Amino acid sequence: MSANLLEARDLRTELEVSGGTIRALDGVDLEVPPGETFAIVGESGCGKSMTALTLMRLLPESGRVASGSVRLDGTELLSLPETAMRDVRGRRLAMIFQEPATSLNPVLTVGTQIAEGLARHAGIRGAAARARAVELLDAVGIADSARRIDDYPFQLSGGMKQRVMIALALAGEPDLLVADEPTTALDVTIQAQVLDLLRSLQAKRGMSILLITHDLGIVAGMAHRVAVMYAGQIVEVAAREAFFRAPQHPYSRKLFAALPATGKRGTELEVIPGQVPALSAGFSGCRFAERCEHVFDRCRTEPPGWTRLGDGHLVRCHLRETERAGAIAIRWRCPPENSCG
Repeated sequence: MSANLLEARDLRTELEVSGGTIRALDGVDLEVPPGETFAIVGESGCGKSMTALTLMRLLPESGRVASGSVRLDGTELLSLPETAMRDVRGRRLAMIFQEPATSLNPVLTVGTQIAEGLARHAGIRGAAARARAVELLDAVGIADSARRIDDYPFQLSGGMKQRVMIALALAGEPDLLVADEPTTALDVTIQAQVLDLLRSLQAKRGMSILLITHDLGIVAGMAHRVAVMYAGQIVEVAAREAFFRAPQHPYSRKLFAALPATGKRGTELEVIPGQVPALSAGFSGCRFAERCEHVFDRCRTEPPGWTRLGDGHLVRCHLRETERAGAIAIRWRCPPENSCG
């Protein structure tokens, strides 16, 4: 048996559009152990959210999984009929979407929406469902939950909507929570509260979290392992401490260099030239080659494979076959139980 709760292998997702085929995911592998947080980080357009939708089998009508495997605790999800997958969603695998205002049903009360999930995945109905919904709202930190359960989404603040989304996701007591940019629409104070809530719930329930974000600060405080995604591929995977001490892919290092820091006052922030390439075109070499300051001829003609650097640190880069990158100067304030080093 695998030691991982979730495993994806060689995952390829395509979208058919008027201009042709977009290869949104092209050979993605990932592993999420029980009770841990695995973070996927990268710019917009790199395929992070498409990874989440593929795992949940919630692709748009134009999308399809061209090949690959997704196994949840040994069960192959891609071969399940949709009726069986509906039982997996919510009960084993749940998702917090980016924008709670558009994810909640505007014409149903908070309690009604939570009760639907409880009826579907836990067989709880009526007064028992209402009581359990109040408990879930309490658990996610909504004050006066016995009254707020009858509110509609428009009566709630952005932070409260996000907490309701978390309560909905927890209704089926899932083994794995997929959190797609869970704090993007929130102010900084509420972001911190929601992240603290997720850490607390994970500790109490032992659930795994697949965290999708562009924010390295959130990754520093939440993740056990980190994957960097670029142009439909994962290009680096490492334990959090190793990643924040010495990221190895040139793209990863550029993400750090572009961050504001106290030591950079009065200086211009670095930028990554160019943009993520269109995923409708084929690639003959490294996908980051046109934006990389270390590019050489081989990068343009040969796609890099994985280079293993030890301790589970992997990187797709020809340069790292012979030369390892040094530590970076930025230091992060991480939870004391698991320092970034």
